[in-house]
Amino acid sequence: MNSRQVLRHRDFRLLVTGASVSSLGNAITPVALAFAVLDLGGSLTDLGLVEAVFAICQVVTMLAGGVLGDRFSRKLMMEGSSAVSAVVMALMATAVVLDAATIWLIAVLGGIGGVVTALSRPSSKAMTRVVVPESDLSDAVALRSLLDSVCRTLGYAVAGLLVAAVGPGWAVAVDAATFAVAAVAFGRMGVADARAPRTTSPLTDLGEGFREVARRTWLWLLILQALLYHLFYGGAQAVLGPVVVGEELGRSAWGFALSALMAGFVAGGLLALRVRPRRPLGQGVVLLALTGIFPLAMALSDTLWPVMLGAFVHGVGLQMFSVYWDQAIQSQVPDDKLARVYAFDSVGSFVARPLGLALTGPVAAAVGVDTWLLVVAAVISGSSLAVLSFREVRALERVEAVRVG
Repeated sequence: MNSRQVLRHRDFRLLVTGASVSSLGNAITPVALAFAVLDLGGSLTDLGLVEAVFAICQVVTMLAGGVLGDRFSRKLMMEGSSAVSAVVMALMATAVVLDAATIWLIAVLGGIGGVVTALSRPSSKAMTRVVVPESDLSDAVALRSLLDSVCRTLGYAVAGLLVAAVGPGWAVAVDAATFAVAAVAFGRMGVADARAPRTTSPLTDLGEGFREVARRTWLWLLILQALLYHLFYGGAQAVLGPVVVGEELGRSAWGFALSALMAGFVAGGLLALRVRPRRPLGQGVVLLALTGIFPLAMALSDTLWPVMLGAFVHGVGLQMFSVYWDQAIQSQVPDDKLARVYAFDSVGSFVARPLGLALTGPVAAAVGVDTWLLVVAAVISGSSLAVLSFREVRALERVEAVRVG
């Protein structure tokens, strides 16, 4: 990969600057809010419900974001979303710092943040193709993913320290500042990306995007697999992790565990830049099966280093798969449908996450936290390997040229 060649494009530099700094802040807030809820006397169920509200709002709004991203300026969608998110996170930080927050206030503000994020996420994903030429697209996708992982790694490392040193409210304030920086970066992009006028209805546009997904077996099949992953793993990390690791080994320990996870993302991203198999998606799915090691380690270990090792291996496998997956979508899907396909990818992947977040606490309390973590590990690894029985996944070959049809 020639990162210097990709970074010579000014608009790409601004895009990754805004996206990366937002990723840093977004890595801090989940850790901070989890402990803010616990500090308010919230239970596992309360924490799961707060996370579920955010996820539900994202899922409900994502398809609208896909339609808007294929109809209007993707740059404007990203700039406006970042500015509004900065305000929402600043309000949440103020409430927590001033001891005026309640669990329901955190849930409501989190839900608003989820809506705003969902409206711009498909545009953000599709923007990579707009700011670089076709010859640099594969490298741009990989580099953007790597920089995102680096910033999330730093964010998780800082999160635990911030929460322990100054409290969760000030940690959320950092996220608000990163959204403001992102809004400025996106606003400075000079790309002209206005979409051609469309006379079709939004429902017609959605149907067109759905058919684009449905005609590609590898695409809808792996979206279904992602649904299972997020249904089971989302609660394991967001709900059980802060309790199993953070409460037993210390709050900073959970931040370090998440930092190890993100370090795995960085390592996986570096490997994905250099290892370019002929059939990357099939090999990526094999690596995806490694993600079960993290909940397995949380269930079986009472010391920090095995949990951090499991988190690292999880990150390597998930990141290499994610890079290959994103490159496949960018190179196979026409630009005029790209935001909608990304929206269906996100909705299909995350639609069951709110249910998992809401049920993780009660189910884990009923069967035992360690037992449930073992179930999670078996499901996410087993479902990944099951996908390999489909030839469409195993045989999909790397495509370097972009189809702009």
